[in-house]
Amino acid sequence: MDNRFSNIFNLTEDRAIALLKQPLDTEDGTSERYVGAAHLVNFPTARSIQALIEAIEDRNSVLENRIARRKAVESLGRLKATVALPILKSCLSESDPLMVENAVWSIGEIGTEDESILEAIANLLTKPAQTYRVIIHTLANLNYQPAIERIKPFTNNDDKPIASAAIASVARLGGDYSQLDRVVEFLQHDNIDARRACIQDLIDAEYYQAIPAIAKAPISVAFRLRGIRLLAAKGLAANKVSFAEIEPSLEQIIRDRPQNIEMVHEYDQKPTLEFLIRELYHTDFGRCYLASKTLIEAYPEQAPAALLKTYAEEAHNDYGAHFHVIKLLGLLNYQPGYDLIVEALHNTSPQFQKSRAAAAIALGNLQATQAIPILKETLDTPIFDLKYACLLALEQLGESCWSEVADDRNLLIRAKANHEINSVDHV
Repeated sequence: MDNRFSNIFNLTEDRAIALLKQPLDTEDGTSERYVGAAHLVNFPTARSIQALIEAIEDRNSVLENRIARRKAVESLGRLKATVALPILKSCLSESDPLMVENAVWSIGEIGTEDESILEAIANLLTKPAQTYRVIIHTLANLNYQPAIERIKPFTNNDDKPIASAAIASVARLGGDYSQLDRVVEFLQHDNIDARRACIQDLIDAEYYQAIPAIAKAPISVAFRLRGIRLLAAKGLAANKVSFAEIEPSLEQIIRDRPQNIEMVHEYDQKPTLEFLIRELYHTDFGRCYLASKTLIEAYPEQAPAALLKTYAEEAHNDYGAHFHVIKLLGLLNYQPGYDLIVEALHNTSPQFQKSRAAAAIALGNLQATQAIPILKETLDTPIFDLKYACLLALEQLGESCWSEVADDRNLLIRAKANHEINSVDHV
């Protein structure tokens, strides 16, 4: 579990418990209860778990307390507190759908084979206005096969993320994978939530055939890379796929050229340069990729100046647009962008991590041989996509370093290195 941001107030356990027990009628006591519930996740002790259970038992119906109770339920799940299963089960019958959702999720995180709990979760599928996707996922993750018939009707739900989860879960629980191509089709749905959600379902179903389609999907590189890494790790461990089968899709994602994305949007006429630049700020990466592709094709001469302008005005502080600008400077072979790209390579702010790998690839696209020492230094990074991108860029610059990472701790980098070494040995 990634806890980098979980204790940003640096609270002690005693202080977090004290905040959770604040009387509701004190000034600021309401929001402080939530803070206490959130921060007790940092303290996996019997005291913290008991304090969270007691917070849930306080059923005062004021909004602020309901919010704190939901957070307490979530924290118990993150703590994997088995002792909390009875109180979490009682939460399944509450009228607040968000409380029910958190309780289901937490039970899934803790894990249980208690049929009374699993049946209570399955029966939520017959109740209106529930968060069905979370319920379906949890039942599949806990391998509760008696839920199959209650899940099946959701395979045709109008809400595509729910339908996707249901199709994948029926496959997992029943062993019939014949419908999973429907989930793959959601990668091209015009709804961004459907596109994102189905990647998780394909991971859960261990549907390795979907790897090439995931690589081309118009979704953020982070979603696609996570999907392929998890599928690849499972597939390689189970001898279901070889690295040679995975490699083209993996490198396609790391290089992340908009020309290789299967677009879900289109323009009915040539957009203006200004419009395309604004599209780089969109939260739907499908629109960002279409804009990037069009900038390269329609405005190759004018685009660099426009990109530098938007970088100075906004993109330097917008991690999505920052990523696209850095990548485009390389794809447009804009040599004056070198310093900006190197700066992005060294940007260690957490929200700008995607841009670091994009910068490495951009340096390769610029044929910037002067960056070889910088890229080699960056190979010390533990960040998978950054290291892989640096290795690809170095290879593009005529400096293969795969032999240096043959024993890398990351499975895919190790597999790639050995694949390259073996290829050289057989030449």
